[in-house]
Amino acid sequence: MKNFSGNVLFLDGSDINTDEIIPAKYLTENSKQALKPYFLEDIRLEGFNARRDVEGKNIIVTRANFGCGSSREHAPWALEVNNIHLVIAESFARIFRQNMFNCGMMAVELPARTIDDIFKDFAHRETYLETDLDKSVFTITADGRHAKIPFSISNFDRALITTGGWVDYADSKY
Repeated sequence: MKNFSGNVLFLDGSDINTDEIIPAKYLTENSKQALKPYFLEDIRLEGFNARRDVEGKNIIVTRANFGCGSSREHAPWALEVNNIHLVIAESFARIFRQNMFNCGMMAVELPARTIDDIFKDFAHRETYLETDLDKSVFTITADGRHAKIPFSISNFDRALITTGGWVDYADSKY
């Protein structure tokens, strides 16, 4: 099972599409690892620089409709090779969300108000998020601030992440 705790990268924007996650011109690469340096290189958010801001981050917190656009698996792969196994957002494009779980990663939806509070209290700080999968709770910490945020995922999605993704899940069941 992948690690779902770590330092948070805040992407304060909605409708971040798969071409911004990994530009289409790199989809001819022969390995997931080859996608790593191009992750988020085309995203345009105020104050954000992929080369400076991604290193050492393991979790993304963002706004609505993350992963819209193409249905390809390359976007979750680009997250994976950059050691980002959890994305928290108001909503996700349906296929992107399922591709995350199929790869053994998590895409967790929280209410817009909760996302707003997370940005207000923790963005622009060195923020750490710990995931307690058994209790379905995130604990967020930065500069002496703490928040516990409950989340929910389906039993099937939980099974996908605990087995390492769809292929490992299918191997264990069929």
